Amino acid sequence: MEQARPDTSVALIVGVTGLTGLSLVEALKNPTALHRPWKVYGAARRPMPDGFPSSLLDRYITFDVLNYENTSKELSPIAHEVTHVFWVPYQLRESEEVNISMNLMMLTNVLQVLKSAVPSRLRHLTLQTGTKHYMGPIFDPSLANQLVHHESPFQEDVPRLPYPNFYYALEDLVASESSFTYSVHRSSIIMGASTRSIHNTLLTLSVYATICQHQGLPFRYFGNRYTWEHFCDMTDSRVLAEQHIWAAVTGKAKNQAFNCTNGDFFTWKSLWKVFCEIFGVPFVDFDGTEKFDIAAMIKDKGKVWDEIVEKHGLQKNTMEEITCFDALSTVLNFEFQHVSSMNKSREFGFFGFANTLKNIPVWVERLKEMKIIP
Repeated sequence: MEQARPDTSVALIVGVTGLTGLSLVEALKNPTALHRPWKVYGAARRPMPDGFPSSLLDRYITFDVLNYENTSKELSPIAHEVTHVFWVPYQLRESEEVNISMNLMMLTNVLQVLKSAVPSRLRHLTLQTGTKHYMGPIFDPSLANQLVHHESPFQEDVPRLPYPNFYYALEDLVASESSFTYSVHRSSIIMGASTRSIHNTLLTLSVYATICQHQGLPFRYFGNRYTWEHFCDMTDSRVLAEQHIWAAVTGKAKNQAFNCTNGDFFTWKSLWKVFCEIFGVPFVDFDGTEKFDIAAMIKDKGKVWDEIVEKHGLQKNTMEEITCFDALSTVLNFEFQHVSSMNKSREFGFFGFANTLKNIPVWVERLKEMKIIP
């Protein structure tokens, strides 16, 4: 295998097949990318999915990041080359204490292999977290009803909440390291294209709208009136990738945490109209008189989705594998505006942005090109 030149930046993207991983690969291999040239290694637990631009990677590595022996075996051959780690994977279970244990183990295993390389060239690690930093473990059923969140817009310098949070644990781990610098990237709801992401709002709504169109069903909103009418924000995975790379090569961004959103806001009512236009389903206004039970509606739609997959020759993904209705229901029933401030990021020199509603059709088209939806 060709070795990287001493002046080459060598990226290891852990979790490369996820929403941000795909955009990171494409951004790093873009001719205008910062700090060229980049050599890019991608790592994930499973074989590469269909539709992934494998030709952009210099090498794809599979290993179980929870298993140190397997991680060491597969990662050691290139460990001495890696200069930058882009950390975008996570494990998610119901218990936040379990999340802390598993996610710490993953990052610890990789860092142990990279730091033990002779010589170790590791200079910077970008750590992706999210707005759960400001809300607490909202998906832990034992804690969710006790949480008190920060006021929005969320800002990076607010104190930590008094709840267990694997984001905090990962931040503490990288901050304790003295042999390399780090940056933290707190995204909002990520919009992008992948079948390997635990929480993929865009794909979940696309599958839902496709099933409604296929069966002639109303595309009903399954949140509350507050979120229907109030502001929320999102993070285009391309903006997030740009911020990762910017922080990795910008001196004053070192050892800092940054929110990352598109820089605009939307209401779920306006987003719902966009999906109706894309998928050709009638817009149903939210009247709030009766709570729509999406779980009951969707529970028997797995076979319907299988029929759609077969009819259109799509990737063989089950509905359950690529949707997150429970998590999205939690978000759509917030009683506060889910928005983050981008002031710090701009003050430090990052000016990436995206038009959320305008970019939704772009990503839906990408999902179609990848044969994930028809």
